[in-house]
Amino acid sequence: MSSLAPLLQAFFTDRLVTQRQASGNTIAAYRDTFTLLLGYVCDLKDKTPSLVEISDLDADTITGFLHYLEEVRGNSLRTRNARLAAIHSLFGYAALRHHEHAEVIQRVLAIPTARMHRNIVTWLDPSEADALLRACDQDTRTGRRDHAMFTLAIQTGLRISEIIGLTIADVHTGVGAHVHCLGKGRKERRTPLLPATVTVMNEWIVEHSGPADAALFTTSTGRRLSRDAIEHRIHHTITTAATSCPSLVGKHVTMHTLRHTAAMRLLHAGVDTTVIALWLGHEQIFTTNIYLHADMTVKEEAIAKVTPPGIAATVRYQPPDTVLAFLAML
Repeated sequence: MSSLAPLLQAFFTDRLVTQRQASGNTIAAYRDTFTLLLGYVCDLKDKTPSLVEISDLDADTITGFLHYLEEVRGNSLRTRNARLAAIHSLFGYAALRHHEHAEVIQRVLAIPTARMHRNIVTWLDPSEADALLRACDQDTRTGRRDHAMFTLAIQTGLRISEIIGLTIADVHTGVGAHVHCLGKGRKERRTPLLPATVTVMNEWIVEHSGPADAALFTTSTGRRLSRDAIEHRIHHTITTAATSCPSLVGKHVTMHTLRHTAAMRLLHAGVDTTVIALWLGHEQIFTTNIYLHADMTVKEEAIAKVTPPGIAATVRYQPPDTVLAFLAML
């Protein structure tokens, strides 16, 4: 057996599971990364996965793999960087166990992430959000489920993974109505629910009629919805909604768009970005600042306060102190 095989096994069982207590989503993402990497290396070097050595994963091979992800598989820079982060994590662990491969490890760890072009976020305005909810077919169980799911997502801004992980017991519709979720980094979060959302959720929970620990949003066979299934449903519903709301035609809408919609509603209501960060479960406040860049209303209010060109200021600045006056003359 090669030196890579036991390293990879120890990385998952020791580093990820035992030391970091990584979530199922993280483990699945790392698993997919190394499955793709081993497939690429085996084709390149004509080896089976169990015979691949650490030395086979040099910087040139890893760089070639990253180009393969972008050019052949058509992955985005974000996905490319996520795959590289998993590889860096493995090689950081290898640096503690395989000093004989220090040069290879160091060169791989030096591979930089790609700089990404940050697009302005997309969200639904009130008329578009209403059109989306109206497009859910209330005469079918699937339509009523989608209506409840989209209503909850638009109001709370939950991530798709958080939506998938919800159980019936996570929705509290009594006094102090809120939804409880386990977000990124296994951080718990409770988000208040509006009366209209509470009404929709109560109706869905009654129709669901499952036990408290059952998944909140399920397929017709009772299985928890997958990420792909949810994205398929929102694409289907947006296509239907576009017939009555022309602004939705050609607009790329995903479940994350509904999360952006919740954030922009809070921002337009005058809620401070620090509160929005807590609402969305952002670890860093700068993540929330993307909504300030996207919001033209804030920019229009700012420019309205600027003195129009050609109009002289009515009051000139007067230094309040002789020292400041001296400095102003320099």
